[in-house]
Amino acid sequence: MIRYSANINVMMSAARKASKSILRDFGELEKLQVSIKGQNDFVTMADIKAQEIIHYELARAREDHGFLMEEGKNKNNIDENEFTWIIDPIDGTLNFMNGIPYFAISIALHQKDKLIAGIVYDPVHNDFYWAEEGVGAYLNDQRLRVKSKSSLDKSIIAMGIPFLGRGNHKQHIKSQEIVMSRVAGLRRFGAASLDLAYVAAGKVDGFWEYGLSPWDVAAGIILVREAGGIASGIDDKENPLLTGNIVAGNINIVKELKLILNS
Repeated sequence: MIRYSANINVMMSAARKASKSILRDFGELEKLQVSIKGQNDFVTMADIKAQEIIHYELARAREDHGFLMEEGKNKNNIDENEFTWIIDPIDGTLNFMNGIPYFAISIALHQKDKLIAGIVYDPVHNDFYWAEEGVGAYLNDQRLRVKSKSSLDKSIIAMGIPFLGRGNHKQHIKSQEIVMSRVAGLRRFGAASLDLAYVAAGKVDGFWEYGLSPWDVAAGIILVREAGGIASGIDDKENPLLTGNIVAGNINIVKELKLILNS
């Protein structure tokens, strides 16, 4: 039986409490209040309520920690506090809004210059993907390892596609065309944190996307790394937590993807 650390317990408890509100709204989508933040960038009342619950629970448990969150104005820079919670209350909001059961709560803990713990919770399937520095990555109580495939031609690769009005669509189409010609299959699911959790769990062999936010990738990064994989910038010199450009998988898959994406 796995014994969770205090940090993992705090994150799991906050996510479980927030998920009750999320699942209620997911079951009553026709009543959901939605406002538009920007072109094809939606924020729902479910996002805000879930974030308020997570913020309250984490702040109560760790009074000296900072917060970097997707919704609202309560945001710190990562380096403002020794410890910072990085939170996405619903990663995959567009899926959520359209009744597609692929979304997650993502919470990570950053200390000074590194990620030390993270969870990605899929509330529809009650699956907790979690990882802690030096402890490993797990799905509930099952230890995770990235797939060991040595080449792209037998691999299924997940990816992100830029939204309408955001990102470099021409760049993405070029990248997708080349990667598509080298792999067994491409998948676009629509929630980066859960995509990265799938890499850690060996459900897909790799993942790449440009222009994500810290709360999209923070928990997923430590999951992949603690599962024996690599989660790095597409350019070797960049930090994916800061630039949002990320490629993940085992060492062979990441090497091949980087060669393609940087060519």
